[in-house]
Amino acid sequence: MMWKRWRYGLRHVHPTFYMSGSGTIARDFRAGAYSFINDGCYIGPKVSIGPYVMFGPRVAVIGGDHRHDVPGVPMFFAGRAELKATVIEADAWVGYGTMIMAGVTIGRGAIIAAGSVITKDVPPYEIHAGVPARKIGERFSDPQARQVHDIMLSRPPEEGQYPPPIGF
Repeated sequence: MMWKRWRYGLRHVHPTFYMSGSGTIARDFRAGAYSFINDGCYIGPKVSIGPYVMFGPRVAVIGGDHRHDVPGVPMFFAGRAELKATVIEADAWVGYGTMIMAGVTIGRGAIIAAGSVITKDVPPYEIHAGVPARKIGERFSDPQARQVHDIMLSRPPEEGQYPPPIGF
């Protein structure tokens, strides 16, 4: 993994961060402990992910760059707006082919279904899906289970048991 950190210029990722295959990642990308980026992801500037975050293949964090609100000027020449930070909090799972618009926050423990387009903040522990994505469920139906998970996430990250790989 050291050669990937060097190749992509990733100076702000935890030593346990893992990236599968290749992708396009901005040099200012920040990643917490035991976080994972799968093959073919595109991650623009000002993105940070917390510990235990998982990105499926071909996830993209995009947008928020071209001005479209300047009358009489083509978007091509209108300049760029200030790019807001995108934050994916601890233990979030982002499914295959999801597009996340720059500047949103995905709360801790949230799940984003494959192929979704995230245009607004996602609260903690909610499950979102669709284009544009909307809430379809809760990760934990029992408030006590959520509290147990919050306590675990408040502790320093620690290594656990990885599941076996899926055979192709």
